[in-house]
Amino acid sequence: MTTEQSGATGRSGTDPRPAPEGSPADGAEPAPGRSTGEVEGGTSAAAGTSGSRADSDESADAAGGDGTDKAGDGGQSRRRSGRSRRDGRRKTADAGKNGRGATRPDQTTGTDQTGAAGSAQTTGTDQTGGAGSDQTTGTSKTTDTAPTGSAGTDKTSNTDQTTGTDGAEPADPWTAFGPAPEPVLGRARRTVRAVGRFLVHEWTLAAVAALALAAAMTWPTLRYPRYTLPQDHWDPSLQAWQMAWSGHILRTDPAMLWYSNTFFPENWSFAFSDTLLGYAPAGLIGVGPEHAVLRYNIMFVLAHALAAFGAYALARQLGAGRIGGAVAGASFAYAPWLLAQAGHLHIISNGGIPLALAMLARGHGWSLRYGYRPRRRHAGWALAGWLVAAWQLSLGFGIGLPFAYLLAGVVLVSAVLWFVRRRRVKRPFGRRLFLADLFGGLVFAAVGGLLAIPFFKVAELHPNAARTLAEIQLYSPPASGLFTAPGESRVWGELHEGARAALPWPPEMTLLPGFALYALAAGGLFFSVWRVRHRLFLLAGVLMTTALAMGTRFLDGRFTYVPLFDYLPGWNGLRTPGRMMLWATLLLGLLAAGAVTAFCARVRELAAERVPPWPGPWLRLATLLPLALVLAEGLNVTPHPVVPQQPAVMRTVDGPLLVLPSSQNLDQPVMLWSTDRFPQMVNGGSGFTPASQARTREATVSFPDYASVDYLRQIGVRNVVVLRDQLGGTPWEGMLDRPVEGLGVTREQVGDAVVYRL
Repeated sequence: MTTEQSGATGRSGTDPRPAPEGSPADGAEPAPGRSTGEVEGGTSAAAGTSGSRADSDESADAAGGDGTDKAGDGGQSRRRSGRSRRDGRRKTADAGKNGRGATRPDQTTGTDQTGAAGSAQTTGTDQTGGAGSDQTTGTSKTTDTAPTGSAGTDKTSNTDQTTGTDGAEPADPWTAFGPAPEPVLGRARRTVRAVGRFLVHEWTLAAVAALALAAAMTWPTLRYPRYTLPQDHWDPSLQAWQMAWSGHILRTDPAMLWYSNTFFPENWSFAFSDTLLGYAPAGLIGVGPEHAVLRYNIMFVLAHALAAFGAYALARQLGAGRIGGAVAGASFAYAPWLLAQAGHLHIISNGGIPLALAMLARGHGWSLRYGYRPRRRHAGWALAGWLVAAWQLSLGFGIGLPFAYLLAGVVLVSAVLWFVRRRRVKRPFGRRLFLADLFGGLVFAAVGGLLAIPFFKVAELHPNAARTLAEIQLYSPPASGLFTAPGESRVWGELHEGARAALPWPPEMTLLPGFALYALAAGGLFFSVWRVRHRLFLLAGVLMTTALAMGTRFLDGRFTYVPLFDYLPGWNGLRTPGRMMLWATLLLGLLAAGAVTAFCARVRELAAERVPPWPGPWLRLATLLPLALVLAEGLNVTPHPVVPQQPAVMRTVDGPLLVLPSSQNLDQPVMLWSTDRFPQMVNGGSGFTPASQARTREATVSFPDYASVDYLRQIGVRNVVVLRDQLGGTPWEGMLDRPVEGLGVTREQVGDAVVYRL
């Protein structure tokens, strides 16, 4: 052995220390171009890749060995000398026959030929198992290891290696020609594999978790879903009727959608309040009040699930981790202030907002944490985002109108960016993405425009439907409302009873998004995965939306709410400024998600320093603590009263009809009772009282008498239904004692109700 070859790394060729696994001996870089032939046997690196750098682990696996190089071990060569010589000659002959270019028995490349018995010494990392070589010091690669006829110099190839046990059968040499072919899966196995991948996908697990969490957090909504409604049976009855009407009319006569069976003889009556038109497909299933209540409760739970899932998707798209995204989703869906809105499904149904924003951000390859990444653009996701936004708008303008103005602002900013970058960057948004935005934006605008027509018509026909600044002042919450929880909060409800008593209208002024959320968002200003400028933008958004939520209570609204009320089309139809807290809650959740993500990353760093590198149970639980705190503040004690049972007379009497007594709250269950046949009726409840309905109530206080009967006949009413058990304490109390002789009216007792036929 020459000194130059055996001491390439400063160690003798007989150094017994093994080389590190998967790397050249002693950490030296392998000398390029040293290999001139192919290793005999089963190494995958030598099966037609002469001159390439060998991978020790892959070579050993391909040969069927245990990754330990047996070549060069003098003791093992003596024990297996006879068999090794025979196998070596046979392999050499086979290699020659197959044209593999075996060299002379004593030929090596970059390796000193051994000549002393008992100590086979190679000076390079053996190509057939260098990680486990007994005596390797250099970086040369053995290319031909045919036996030399001496037991002491037996240099067998990798095909002579066994599985680590003396006397075992050698590996099959033919495996060196290539890996085993992948098995061809049948259609059934491919389907099972695809379904399995779908079931364990992050978004599938997130959706399932959101559904399970919604069922638990809204309990006992699903305990008696056919007979109870959350919070009260007034507004929920109205909204249950809305879904039932939209499904019924789309199934029977879609052209009459806006001319509902209520508020007779008024037109456009379906637009007297937010319509929940986006839930019309659910309204196609089932008929009658019982199915309407069941449908409402199911959609109530699904709305919470969608809100949590949408905010989670938005946080994840912006760059938050899984637990950070879960905190954002939970805080958005189960903020304490939303418990006061449990009777307003059109406010609870807000999940389309963050979901659409997440889809649009994904489609445009944009992330808060990683910035703009053009290669991640996807026109399909952008189009889907616009469609989800259009669906969200169809649920109502109460929260949909600010969302529409936000998207309009985003489009304006995007157009400016395109104009600025069009000379520096060719198609900065991409042609397909531009077309998707154009088409999706037109669909969104068309949906918004078509839905706005009936509401503008109602505003024209009913001037009293417009809101005034005095009414906005009535519903504007003070700053103390931002720290006050509603009575439905299990954690803070009783503790904040005194603070609620000081508010003029507590149901719309208790706007606490959660003290845990406040704390996490404040921490996110200083410790977060978001960049500093992004944190400042989020903070500015929180402050701006909070000021809007205070209405005229913040600097009298001169620089916040009042300009929007005066100049933005449709903004004067929003009655309660406090609902702008929805946007502040979303932005606070994103700030919190950044802090929680940074905290989880720090936990992983600490875990990496442990031996073994896994976090302990306390570290794992610590990452879930923010989520647990947010969910704890979302626990509720929302009442679930039993829905008044439908009178039997409502299933038989024909319209147009009037049900007495009549008022805003009393008429809403009546609307629900009409969902089996939808007869035309004067009754109806909405955000305002039409003048014709007010006149009818006033004219019928003396019913039955000549004037009231004549008035009802003139407007087209044929039957009057009097609910006996609801007359007490109303202006119609005692009407059943009045005679009907000489009025041309017949009176009939039907169960607990009395029917006057005109």
